[in-house]
Amino acid sequence: MQKSATRFAPSDWHVANRIQSTTAIKQRDVAHDFRQSSHRLRNDTDCHTTWTQHSSNKKLEKRFSDIEKWKESLEKCLTAVETEIECLSEHKERSERALDAKSVPTEVVWDCMTMREGRMAIDLVRDEVEAQLHKELEVVEAIKSMLLQKVMEAYEQLCVLQEARQQLQLDLTDKQTAFDIDNDCKGMTNESGNISFHANSTRIEKGVVTPDTWDSFSNYNSIRANAEMKGSTALREAINYTVQQTSSDLDTQRLATDRAFRKRIHEIKQAISELEWQRHNTQEEISDVQTEIERLQKSIQNKEPPMMVAQTRLENRTFRPNVELCRDEAQYGLVEEVSEIAGSTQSLLEKLAVAEHTLSTLQRTLARIENDLGVKTSSRDIDNQCMEIRAKLTQNGMHGRHLGREK
Repeated sequence: MQKSATRFAPSDWHVANRIQSTTAIKQRDVAHDFRQSSHRLRNDTDCHTTWTQHSSNKKLEKRFSDIEKWKESLEKCLTAVETEIECLSEHKERSERALDAKSVPTEVVWDCMTMREGRMAIDLVRDEVEAQLHKELEVVEAIKSMLLQKVMEAYEQLCVLQEARQQLQLDLTDKQTAFDIDNDCKGMTNESGNISFHANSTRIEKGVVTPDTWDSFSNYNSIRANAEMKGSTALREAINYTVQQTSSDLDTQRLATDRAFRKRIHEIKQAISELEWQRHNTQEEISDVQTEIERLQKSIQNKEPPMMVAQTRLENRTFRPNVELCRDEAQYGLVEEVSEIAGSTQSLLEKLAVAEHTLSTLQRTLARIENDLGVKTSSRDIDNQCMEIRAKLTQNGMHGRHLGREK
């Protein structure tokens, strides 16, 4: 073992000891100050971390509550939209059924108009019935046009409502996802097992929005849905009014046409009664004229024997001899008798000609009456058949009124 060659004085030894002690004391003071500041820092950071975590929890709870409120509001709005879509769909179907039901009045009117074309001769007139049928056809076509317009408006409004519903559903889906994420985050603690470090967790994602934008987005979806529901409600009321009003208009026109039919049928019946009375009287007159003709013919025939007697007497008296061939009173009487019988026969023949002409005229009149009776009977039957066909409109009208009622 080698010894140091340097030798120190006792004073150096004592100085070295004091320096060592002083240095130790200073280092301990520094260490004490460090421990104190470190303790304060630990307390401060622990408190700050605890406070910031508490603040974050409160903010998450506030955000969670905001999302939950919007979820409830959007769910109510979505339920209302779906209910409105169902109601409007029912009204649209009601309008379509009412529109389909108008095919019956159209067919009935066309059938009546076509059937009445079968009227003949003088009965083929442009009467009040024809005018009312044309008017009824115009009313039906106008009603079909109005109902078709309401169906199209309902279809367009349903498209808008479905679009609003889809937007609400998307918004609700996103809010449900955010709700689940924030609910999971809200439940996290320092002892949770699913926590870990993540690199660049404070980054700002693309497409991030401000709270005002977030709130405005859901508010816009809600306001839009409510506005569309308000429009749909007004449209449903318009559809109800249209269905009821068109049904009333159609019933009013149907009654007017039916009244015209009944009036026309009554007129035809009166004309038929008049013609039947005329036919009966004409037939009786024909029978009387025929009887009179027979009597005239008989009377003419009855004039032949007296004429033959008178002429035979005159002829025989021409054979009187000589002076006996005298134009005596008997001769004048016989000549006058022949002349009178001839005149009577001529008068009877003339009267017979008149009677036969009268008979011919009466027979032609009877034929025209019979023909007109056939025409009017056919017209009456046609209009009665039309009324039977129009009985369908009563059932259709009741159906139309049923369609117009609210459920």
